[in-house]
Amino acid sequence: MSLQEKLSALKQAFASKAPAKIQQAMHHGTESLRNSGIMDRVLKVGDRAPDFTLNNASGNAVQLQNIRSDGPVVLGFYRGKW
Repeated sequence: MSLQEKLSALKQAFASKAPAKIQQAMHHGTESLRNSGIMDRVLKVGDRAPDFTLNNASGNAVQLQNIRSDGPVVLGFYRGKW
């Protein structure tokens, strides 16, 4: 199953189970982000992210340049505390 197929399945599962009020809040938040113009400033598929160093979930410093040498990198960002 491709990533897009997995994401579509997750989206469909959310739509079938989440209360309407929660879905409305999620859609409103997504629309607000789109209307902010943020999509004009994000990296696009194929763009290279600038090098940076951040701590991973274990608290160890990881430099993008070093892990990029192993192959493609997918970055995920989480708000809040671990």
